[in-house]
Amino acid sequence: MGCVSCAGYVIGMPDETGAVTLRLKEATTIPIEADSICPDHFVGRSQAEIEALPAFYGRRKVTLGDLFTVEGEDSDQIVVEGDLRHVKKIGQRMTQGRITVRGDVGLHLGAYMRGGEIVVEGNAGDWAGAHMQGGRIWIKGNVGHLLGAAYRGEKRGMNRGVIVVEGDAGQEVGAQMRRGLIVVLGDVGDFAGAKMIAGSIFVFGRLGARAGAGMKRGTIVALRPTRWHDHAELLPTFRYDCRFQPVFLCHYLLRLREWGLPIADEYLGGTYRRYHGDVTALGKGEILIYDQR
Repeated sequence: MGCVSCAGYVIGMPDETGAVTLRLKEATTIPIEADSICPDHFVGRSQAEIEALPAFYGRRKVTLGDLFTVEGEDSDQIVVEGDLRHVKKIGQRMTQGRITVRGDVGLHLGAYMRGGEIVVEGNAGDWAGAHMQGGRIWIKGNVGHLLGAAYRGEKRGMNRGVIVVEGDAGQEVGAQMRRGLIVVLGDVGDFAGAKMIAGSIFVFGRLGARAGAGMKRGTIVALRPTRWHDHAELLPTFRYDCRFQPVFLCHYLLRLREWGLPIADEYLGGTYRRYHGDVTALGKGEILIYDQR
């Protein structure tokens, strides 16, 4: 795949020369909070200083060196390996560099991140990209609930950036999303785009029930080939407008193809059914459903 520049970061093959590698010493079911695994904290630090960065093992305060073997120093490129399903907050608030996670990873991946790139070569837990403000998260497996969403009690979720999921996603994808782009190649659960303020969500698999509940603005695109009756689970507060060929959608899909996603030609010049809503909110959102005839 060639290198494509977009939104302030470069999409292409990673260069892990000089990267800092962390390997979890022992698999555990005890939660580990590791928000110190972040390029911003590694730049300018020696290996010993990286090993001394704080983490939590359950309620006990420890260091990264207690939990991980560390190789390398002073780099904004990080590789994390091991059974990381119970390791939380990797890449939280990062603004630069790249994190590659080789395997599954736990909750709150890339929460509040503002720049850089995270690639997960496995699955990710709930709240990935919560309150994200920039950069890119690419998850090659499945992801849990509340992708790019707002934490409970907060008014706005994801506010910029790009999230790509090659597998399935859980419920409330992009809930209260303000800006940005979320792409899911598999299925998504119920309430995708709930209370969405703006932004775009592309779903190539099955779109769950009650998509766009309470959305004010923004666009949800369902690209799975469907017939007229296949989306009876759309809320009655969405009103049918028309069938049309959206020009802007072609530009989006061509860029996704440049990123290496398998975008079929039929989507580029295809016809879509447009529904506007949620009329119980501001009502300026839209759900576009690919119309296979």
